[in-house]
Amino acid sequence: MTEIIETSDDGRYRLRLEPDTDAHNPRTMYDHLTHVITLPDSDYADVDKDGGGPLADTWRQINHRDNAVEIFCRWARIAHGAVVIEDQTNDGPGTIWYLMPEGLAEVTDPTECIRSEIAEYRAWARGEAYGYIIEKAVTWKPVTDENEDVVVGERTTWEEVTDGSCWGLITYEWAEREARDQFTAHLEDIR
Repeated sequence: MTEIIETSDDGRYRLRLEPDTDAHNPRTMYDHLTHVITLPDSDYADVDKDGGGPLADTWRQINHRDNAVEIFCRWARIAHGAVVIEDQTNDGPGTIWYLMPEGLAEVTDPTECIRSEIAEYRAWARGEAYGYIIEKAVTWKPVTDENEDVVVGERTTWEEVTDGSCWGLITYEWAEREARDQFTAHLEDIR
C-alpha cells in the first residue's frame, strides 16, 4: 500500500513510501561479520549464503545429536573465541549466529552486532522492506493541432524525479527516516 508521507510546502513535490515485495535477503546482499547456521529440523531455507561460515563443517558433523546446539555453541566459544547467540523463534528458522575473533575487532559490542543482524533478517523475512519515491507534480497543458482540435485538457500528474527512489530498506522506521532525509536533501538541492 502506497503512503504519501510528506509533501513540499509549495505542493510541487511529494514523498511516497511503499512496500518492496522484491527486496533481496539482506544476508545475500553484502558480506556480514556474523555467520549463521540454520538448524536442520527447520522448515525454512538456510539463512546464510555461505552455508554457515567457517565452523559449518564441524556443525554438520554433530548436528544429528540431541545436544548439538549446546555442544557447538560451547565449542565455538572455547576453541575459537567466538561470540555465539542461539536464536529460536516461532515464526522463522532456528539458528545459531556467531562472530569470529577477527570480526570482534571491528565492532564495539559484539552481542549487539549479532542482535542487530538477527533483527534485520527477521524484519526482512516478515516482509518489512520498503522503498521510497520522490515525485514532482507535472502539469500538462492543452494541445492544439493544425485543425484546431483540442487534444487534452489541462491535467497534473506525478513523475519520479531523477535518482528519486531507493528500494530494499528494511523496517518501516529506517525506510521513513532515510526517505525523509533524502526528500529534505532533494528540496535543498533544487532551491
